[in-house]
Amino acid sequence: MRIVTHTCSNTEIVCALGRGDCLVGVDDHSDYPPEVVGRLPRIGPDLDVDVETIVALKPDLVVTSLTVPGHERCLERIQAAGLPLLVTQPHCLADVADDILRIGEAIGADSEARDLAGRFNETLEQPRPDARPVPVLVEWWPKPVIVPGRRSWVNEMLELAGACNPWANEDAESLQISAARAREAAPEIIVMSWCGVDESKYRPHVVQRREGWDTVPAIAGNRIHPISEAWLGRPGPRLLEGIERLRELVSAYQ
Repeated sequence: MRIVTHTCSNTEIVCALGRGDCLVGVDDHSDYPPEVVGRLPRIGPDLDVDVETIVALKPDLVVTSLTVPGHERCLERIQAAGLPLLVTQPHCLADVADDILRIGEAIGADSEARDLAGRFNETLEQPRPDARPVPVLVEWWPKPVIVPGRRSWVNEMLELAGACNPWANEDAESLQISAARAREAAPEIIVMSWCGVDESKYRPHVVQRREGWDTVPAIAGNRIHPISEAWLGRPGPRLLEGIERLRELVSAYQ
């Protein structure tokens, strides 16, 4: 089977299901696992894939996504080319488990998919910590500041870690917030998880120096921490590790 994946999360799901050897192309941002993706042709950046390149790879299946604004334009062009598609658009951890099952069925990895999806379901069944949830601002982008809303798996990840997203009731996948909204929400921890940026390039001083943010508790207490978007922003197998990283961080302040 010849598979092309669009988005890091879909690439990582296919590889986690033991079908990395079926991949014939991935998007430019897919970087894990490096021993697999390092040898593969690239189909272009996440928000501007080259459909002609995909067609030339003669895939039996293209696994694509609607997880980021702009993906819909890629999907339209892939559909117009008549390519065989599987589309993911998860909003919660159960959706991620369901996507794993759907992908597993499509690529002949049903057993592996049931095992991996089962790990997500077991995690969801874990009791939440008894302590007061710590309000945590997860920052997808620094300027303007973009945070997750209600339709994001990050809410459950935070809950499992003993925290909460101050904007969990906002009916959006993500939203832009102002300094006034940050002060009102009063997050006690800020997690930098800048999408598409290597964690080594995260800069806490960018957050610390924001005008009007000096009274935000996380800023005043210098509680600004990096957790790569590879662990929080990609709806695939590494979210399970992301939950553990959040737990370690939050427990230090409880």
